Amino acid sequence: MTFINYAAREINCKIVYYGPGLCGKTTNLQYIYDSTAPESKGKMISLATETDRTLFFDFLPLDLGSVRGFRTRFHLYTVPGQVFYDASRRLILKGVDGVVFVADSQEERMDANIESLYNLEENLRSHGYDLMKIPYVLQLNKRDLPNIVPVEEMIAELQRKGEPVIEAVAARGIGVYDTLKAVAKQVLTELRKGAA
Repeated sequence: MTFINYAAREINCKIVYYGPGLCGKTTNLQYIYDSTAPESKGKMISLATETDRTLFFDFLPLDLGSVRGFRTRFHLYTVPGQVFYDASRRLILKGVDGVVFVADSQEERMDANIESLYNLEENLRSHGYDLMKIPYVLQLNKRDLPNIVPVEEMIAELQRKGEPVIEAVAARGIGVYDTLKAVAKQVLTELRKGAA
């Protein structure tokens, strides 16, 4: 649910990075934050729990265009990976405009990916969203590790609707901006439809 700030002539959009624990959600946000110009970003806020953390920051991309003369500001969130924090994950999805699912490419993490993806669909439904209808990107992270599942198999298991699939090594910044651009483009397309 986008928020429009008429005084600042900004449209605020919420993108949530979702996925199992230690899949690279935080690494994605940290990389984007560290490589975004100071004047284009807000503060990085971390809400730490005992075993996980939720990160949030907002930034104003300079090259993604405007909608009816309004600049777009994106608020990026991560969710805690552990199932234990399901209530937090559900709450963070409230008002979401776009979702990035970060999948861990390691063989031993495939069950966790599948479980987390089902959990995402369930939590979206609890807010009246349908994964098939919202802007969505699948990121296959940790592609540099030795024990990874082939891309075709990951797509067969995890792709839901022909969404963009981006291979990534978030720790090195590979695929991080491609993922963000892919979801932001979909969010802007939806906004333009609504503004028409």
